[in-house]
Amino acid sequence: MTGHAISVVVNGEERRRRVEARRTLADFIREDCALTGTHLGCEHGVCGACTVLVDGEALRSCLMFAVQADGADIVTVEGLGGPEGTLSPVQDAFREEHGLQCGFCTPGFIVTVTQLLRENPDPTDDEIREGISGNLCRCTGYQGIVRAVKRASESGVGR
Repeated sequence: MTGHAISVVVNGEERRRRVEARRTLADFIREDCALTGTHLGCEHGVCGACTVLVDGEALRSCLMFAVQADGADIVTVEGLGGPEGTLSPVQDAFREEHGLQCGFCTPGFIVTVTQLLRENPDPTDDEIREGISGNLCRCTGYQGIVRAVKRASESGVGR
């Protein structure tokens, strides 16, 4: 097979594959790893639906090639929950505070908020709005999302 050999850890599982140089990390995650929680929206890095953690940093997987992730530790929205499908505190807060409607943008928001709360465990409303400003939602009006971030913060996420 042609392509480049890569080895990454995705949600704690080592994955070794050969990929074409032009294959995006988003396509690798969705197609090669069968993890479809990472959504593709704009494919230009604007909407944030494809956000994943790469070595702990929230990045747009549609803007990164899979070969660039060689050797990286990647966490998708599926990797944030606990054993046996339990929700992470951020996921639970989004559910409790109605921080989602259609759900398309939700995985990217949850990954973004997870990093936000690791860096700033007690953000103000303005800091929350700034922290999520790179993610777009067409349904919620953001009030539920901001409440969800506050709730997750109050539960001690990131501390």
